[in-house]
Amino acid sequence: MTSAQSVPQSMSGYRIGYAKGKGEFRVYVSLALCAAFIAVWIFSNSELLLVPVLFFGATGYYFFPLIESGKVRLGAGEHGIFIEGLGIIPWRAITNITLSVYFVRTIEVNELNIKLARPLPKALVADWRALPYYRLLMKLPWSMGRDNVVRVNLEPFAAPPQNIVDALNNNWRYFG
Repeated sequence: MTSAQSVPQSMSGYRIGYAKGKGEFRVYVSLALCAAFIAVWIFSNSELLLVPVLFFGATGYYFFPLIESGKVRLGAGEHGIFIEGLGIIPWRAITNITLSVYFVRTIEVNELNIKLARPLPKALVADWRALPYYRLLMKLPWSMGRDNVVRVNLEPFAAPPQNIVDALNNNWRYFG
């Protein structure tokens, strides 16, 4: 977040970022493979090797925010819920906050679902969706469905998923 997008001081109810060790493997292995393919490309001079260079470089770039574990990515306070790269959703614009658990093959996916009472552009108090150009293709912690639900994958965060949802619901009851 830039200084214009910093989290207001009054929103100190709950803050959480990514846990250490959640993204290092993806980022460092991708960038190491990218470097290895660059070295092989230099010595072999085969343009075909540029495909894996671009793939692994783009993968490392996309997942880079996961290794920035010191930054606040999600939180709640008196003004509502804030999500990095999205903005601040006021409590009055929220209908429901739930934890959705589903399985993709053998992987359990825990997802925070925030049901909005109105369309996203009208629901945001502060809109942080205009990212700097170098962050446009990086992973964001949120996604938006057609059903007006903001979804946040809770896997990379530093607390258990149920604790995050409970903290957000407690803040909603207190401030909302």
